[in-house]
Amino acid sequence: MKKILIVLLTTITLFSCTKEAPKDYVSLHGKISNSDSKTITIMGRNFQKVIPVNEDGTFKDTMKVTNGFHGFKYNSKQSTIYLKNGFDLKLNFDTKDFPKSITYAGEGSPTNEYLIMKMAYVTEKNLMNPDALLSLPKEDFEKKIEETTKDFKDMLDDAKDIDPDFLEQEKESNNKFLDYYTSNYTMKAEYANKIKKGVESPKFNYPDTNGKNVSLDDLKGKYVYVDVWATWCGPCKREIPFLKKLDKEYKGKDIAIVSMSIDKMADKEKWLKMVKDENLGGIQIMADKDWNSDFVKAYNIRGIPRFILIDKEGKILDANAPRPSNPNLKELLNSLDI
Repeated sequence: MKKILIVLLTTITLFSCTKEAPKDYVSLHGKISNSDSKTITIMGRNFQKVIPVNEDGTFKDTMKVTNGFHGFKYNSKQSTIYLKNGFDLKLNFDTKDFPKSITYAGEGSPTNEYLIMKMAYVTEKNLMNPDALLSLPKEDFEKKIEETTKDFKDMLDDAKDIDPDFLEQEKESNNKFLDYYTSNYTMKAEYANKIKKGVESPKFNYPDTNGKNVSLDDLKGKYVYVDVWATWCGPCKREIPFLKKLDKEYKGKDIAIVSMSIDKMADKEKWLKMVKDENLGGIQIMADKDWNSDFVKAYNIRGIPRFILIDKEGKILDANAPRPSNPNLKELLNSLDI
């Protein structure tokens, strides 16, 4: 009886020794066709791993990660990968057909194959362009959201063997994505009614380079072309030569060209220096609270430069007027017989 017990315990021990413990790291390997770099970089939250790429394009390494989305970068090419400790994942792609050629195999591949399909869908439907989606007429917008909601659900329903943690994150992410567009469309519609053509313009009353306040009311009787800009804004600075030419051409006519800086107050001297160094014309003023200034918030300005045209009575002509570099501006101003 004692011998039988020893044999049984020995057998149990052998079986328990051969059973593999769950891996607490990711194994990532694969091959890059038409390889032209010696490394591939994996980037996560507070994490970066540079993996050597062999001359034949193959690579192999292990890493401990914080489970979730990571970026991978190869030269200037970048994409997203979902990693979780325990995955044994094979990643292949061709540099001449990136990212379409990306394929996955092994543990973790179904999740990443779904991710490729999702990113392709989002790109095809132009869903990462908020301006395009939020500018749709209401009926078209609602149809687009309904269609996207169904497609997101169908993609998840059709996906097989994806990671359960990823699945829950993806459901939540899809809901947040759709809620973002729905809430912002409603907000934009509300703002659009407040700043549509013919409505009295929100006011401004800010100091010029000499410290004297200039208000919209001071300029009644003239058309007012407002340029909302900042010294740190590259696209804004590219408009300066065109703005200077416009100011020179319309000098003495019934139009005031107002450049409103939304630099932080801490950068006031930087603003004053640029006005002087660039010999900027027109009326140069500085808003009091940068992005949080009342005029900026009233026009729901989220990006600059932004140009606004106001009529002689202080009413909005165009809340998103053409830039000085755009020939359409000249046509618009000529139509007003300025």
